[in-house]
Amino acid sequence: MDDALKERVLEARAVERDLDERVDAVVIGTGCGGAVVGKELASAGKSVLFLERGGFFLMDRGDFDQREDDMLARIDGGRGLDVSSTSTLALTYGHNVGGASVHYWADSWRTPRDRIELWATKFGVEGHDEATLAPLFDRIERDLNVHRAEDARVNEMNRLFALGAQRLGFGTERVMQARKNCVGSGYCMQGCAYDAKQSQLVTGIPAALAAGARVFADCEAEAILVEDGRAIGVAARFIDRRTNKPSGRTVRVRAKVVVAAAGGFGTAPLLLRSKIPDPSGQLGRNLRVNPCPQTFGLFDHDVVMWRNIPAAVDSMDFRLASYEGGRYVEGGYLLYPNQLPPAALSAFLPGFGREHRALMEQAHRIGSSICWTDDVNAGSCALDDEGCPIWRYDITGDDDLIIRDALAKTAHVLLAAGAREVIVPDLVGTRIHDDKELAKIDRVAIGEGSMLFAAPHPAGMCRMGRDPKTSVVDCRHEVHSVRNLYVCDPSVFPTAVSVDPSLTIMAYSHVAARHILERWPA
Repeated sequence: MDDALKERVLEARAVERDLDERVDAVVIGTGCGGAVVGKELASAGKSVLFLERGGFFLMDRGDFDQREDDMLARIDGGRGLDVSSTSTLALTYGHNVGGASVHYWADSWRTPRDRIELWATKFGVEGHDEATLAPLFDRIERDLNVHRAEDARVNEMNRLFALGAQRLGFGTERVMQARKNCVGSGYCMQGCAYDAKQSQLVTGIPAALAAGARVFADCEAEAILVEDGRAIGVAARFIDRRTNKPSGRTVRVRAKVVVAAAGGFGTAPLLLRSKIPDPSGQLGRNLRVNPCPQTFGLFDHDVVMWRNIPAAVDSMDFRLASYEGGRYVEGGYLLYPNQLPPAALSAFLPGFGREHRALMEQAHRIGSSICWTDDVNAGSCALDDEGCPIWRYDITGDDDLIIRDALAKTAHVLLAAGAREVIVPDLVGTRIHDDKELAKIDRVAIGEGSMLFAAPHPAGMCRMGRDPKTSVVDCRHEVHSVRNLYVCDPSVFPTAVSVDPSLTIMAYSHVAARHILERWPA
């Protein structure tokens, strides 16, 4: 990012007094939703101010040092430590300019047709059909250099995954990637130190700044301001990045349009704190997260799964769950190779003391497979007395069956690829040595802290629909109950997308920007 654009970003350390701002549009969040909407509005000549709770980090300042401990605290929400109330989910979300796109894997999927049809027929989503989204996906893929992973990006873990899947008769394919000039360092989740991953930090935000937008980083939106049923601005405070506490400086932004794009975990709590009217009773409900079961295989040769890109190949064979007579049979997940760097690997591997140390001494020979499961049942969010979110999410019913089947498939792939032992990350560290022992997975404990699942793709808590009695946001992305307040992030999706949602968020946000400009308030 050139120096002229950097000057349009204000960080908390440079704020010496309380601020008052007047703009056409204030956008809360700078991820795939906020960056796209802000860029489109700024390009149309509107004055745009982004408020980003996280910090502003740049490659050319050496901010991306590829150290897990540093980067987890810098760019992950909750400094990587947020969990659901029963410690079942590890909440995964962005906390920096560029949002979660800075630490995501760069997998780039168009919204599956079945998901578009489900949202239209069951939830009344209009104006987001394939014909509308296809040219937007074309544009996004050009802007982000989306292409299939090339041979040079297939690491040993990906090779083993493909080998195991093919031996079992599972179909595999190369995964679409948003990368340019990738060097394969393997630190994608720590933010790209080479600006190769085409996150919003290196695409959407610079484009918005070039069009005249500004960014306030380290700036937390406390409340959306509403008068006479219309959003009129945002009250926010600056955060001292060193302590993660308020700096003592505030900003009040008056705006004609307010865009809530704080992410699938961020927008609903903000609307709840702001006491946004909710006739539907759905605000903060319907939470889906694509919980991620994973298993680990011990191989007799070096795997070093944290080198090169995380997922160059996948298997889509089980993305849609199959049922017979209304009873679950199998599937309901996207099957992937996994990539965990050493510190994250140590957190997910079971055991303590000498047993755990013995595993970590073999970390370079440990491989892993993971699934994004398409959760059926929903969680929710409520606020405690201090306005902090409490996340409630239980794995029950078909979700229990889906996760067990996903664990079995990941273990089977690793065994077929040559793993001499597969480790299930439950409390007792269940070990599987051959296909006959896969039945052990039917008995492992997976609920209430027995096993930790990453929750990377939150959706649903401000779901979209025609009917204000059953949805929070209308099909123009405007909150039913408040004029000029728009939601542009995955919380509008009625369910999870079942694949990485980044491109869907961007395409939906292009649709939202069109509606905002068409209905611009007088």
